[in-house]
Parts: sequence; structure tokens; C-alpha cells
Amino acid sequence: MDDNQLELATFGGGCFWCTEAVFQEVKGVEKVVSGYAGGTVPGTPTYREVCSGRTGHAEVIQVSFDPLLISFEELIIIFLTTHDPTQLNRQGADVGSQYRSVVFYHNEQQHETTRLVIKEISKHFPKPIVTEVSIIPEFFEAESDHQDYYKKHPEQGYCSMVINPKLQKFRKMYAEKLKIV
Repeated sequence: MDDNQLELATFGGGCFWCTEAVFQEVKGVEKVVSGYAGGTVPGTPTYREVCSGRTGHAEVIQVSFDPLLISFEELIIIFLTTHDPTQLNRQGADVGSQYRSVVFYHNEQQHETTRLVIKEISKHFPKPIVTEVSIIPEFFEAESDHQDYYKKHPEQGYCSMVINPKLQKFRKMYAEKLKIV
């Protein structure tokens, strides 16, 4: 696939290791890069700085996808149903604004699609969806040891206790959307 035909989507749904692991398995997703976006501190942030909660950045993933194989709308639905979009500044035990639920849209069509999907899907949640929806600010790629984290460390404690159950749920809910490996 020619990279010029790919589109970008940027999501933050808690720890980027979890979100990355889910989207790496989605058919039509060509690449997933963990990183940081949405901060107010100038310069390139580091993992340690972002984890402090003082930079304003969220842990996010940037997804390169083929819109002929999967739509942005389908990606948003997967995103909103594989984390808890009703929790403000947290996902499970990960607490702080760096773990906020956020969609950074890349164009007005993504903005409108996100808004409509949130409105429709909110009917299925017992509490209001608090996912931030903002235009993509500068995206900073995370350090190399945070890329493909689950693939490199599936036996690590966080991966086996947090990511494995999330992946099992995702695979069951979206079996038809999985890459054939």
C-alpha cells in the first residue's frame, strides 16, 4: 500500500501500551506509533516528564490506516468500546491527565464523525462520555522502548494483568475486524 493513500487517526485511552496492542491487531491498520500529544510545555517531552502529569500531554497512539479496509468511524467505535470513555483522567489504576480519553482529529470530517459516534454510542453507557475531542496538536513519538511494548514484553506483569484481558475482550467483540496472522 502506498503511504500516500493512508490516513491518520490519533487516540488516547489510558496507557498507550494497551491502546497500541489493540489497534495493532485491527485489519486495515498499517502502523501504530505510541507517543504524546496535547501538552502545554514546550519541547519534546519524555516518558518520565509525561508520567509526572506536569506537561499536559496525553499518552496517545497515532494509527496509519487504509480507509478502503477500515473506516475512521469503525476505528472510533473500536476505540470507545475498548477503554472506559466515562472515566475522567484515568483508566483503571492509571490516574492523571496523561491517561485521559481523547480523540485528536486530523480534519473536519474526523471531527464530525467523532462527534456523531460519541452521541450515538453514549446511549450504551451508564455515565456520560468524557472523551476530549480536539484538533491534533503536535505529535511526539515516544521513545523506542515504548514502541511495540506488548509484542516485546507479553509476560511482563502489566501486560499479563492489564493488556491480556483487554485483548481477549477486544478479540471476542471484534473477531471480524482482526488481521489474519
